[in-house]
Amino acid sequence: MADFLIYALLAGCSVAMLAGPLGCFAVWRRMAYFGDTLAHSALTGVALGLILSVNVSLAIVLFSLLLALALVALQHNSSLASDTLLGILSHAMLAAGLVLVALFGRGRVDLYAYLFGDLLAVTPTDLYTIAAVAAVIIPGLIALWRPLLSLTVHEELAQVEGVAVVRTKLLLMLMMALLVAVAMKVVGVMLVTALLIIPAAASRRLARSPEQMAIGASLIGVTAVLGGVASSFVWDTPAGPSAVLCAALAFGLSLLRPMPA
Repeated sequence: MADFLIYALLAGCSVAMLAGPLGCFAVWRRMAYFGDTLAHSALTGVALGLILSVNVSLAIVLFSLLLALALVALQHNSSLASDTLLGILSHAMLAAGLVLVALFGRGRVDLYAYLFGDLLAVTPTDLYTIAAVAAVIIPGLIALWRPLLSLTVHEELAQVEGVAVVRTKLLLMLMMALLVAVAMKVVGVMLVTALLIIPAAASRRLARSPEQMAIGASLIGVTAVLGGVASSFVWDTPAGPSAVLCAALAFGLSLLRPMPA
C-alpha cells in the first residue's frame, strides 16, 4: 500500500475515533452550531498563519482555542441568543478568512483543500499533530466523562453535586476546538461538523448507554473514513466528502432501526 494511503487512513481513523465521544456531547448538548463556528473560524487561523509567517497548523490550533474562549465569554455576557451570536460569528469568521487568504495567501495556499479537506495529502507532520492532540483529548475525556454526563443530564443538579460547571463546559469546548483544528486536514472547514455530528446521531439510534453511543460513534466514523478512502481510490472522488457521505449513509441505515427502549 502506498505511503500516502497509510497516512490518510491513520489520520482519518484517528480523527474519527476522537470525534465519536465529542460528537456525542455535541449532539446531547445541541452544540452543532458551536462546531460550525469553530470550523469556519479555522480558515481565519490559516490566513493569520500566512500573514505572520508561522506554522499554519499551529496558527489554526491557537486561533481555534482563542475563539473557543471568546465564545464562552460572549455566551455568558451577551444579550443576544446563543444561536444568533454563533450564526453571526460563524459567517463573519468564514468571510474574514476567505478575504484574508485572497489578499495574503494567493499562490501560497490551496483554498479548496482547506474548505473540503485533502485527506490523501496528509504528511507525517500532520500525523504527529493529530497524535499530540489525541494525547490531550483522550485523558481529558476520561477524566471529565462523569462530570460531563452529569452536566448534560441536569446542569443545576450537577452544580449542587459539586461539578465545576463553568470549568467543565470550557474544557469540553477547548477539546472540541482542538479536534476541529486537526480535522480540517481530513474533511475541511465545510465538513468538520458533519464528521462530529453524523456518526454520533447514527449511533444514538443503536446504543443503550452513553458509553455504547460514544464507542458506536467512533466505529461509525472510522468505517466512514475507510469507505471514503476506498471510494477515492476506486472512483477518484474527494476522500473527505466521500467519508461524510458514507457517514450519512450509515445514519440513513440507522433510521431503519427503532430507537432502543
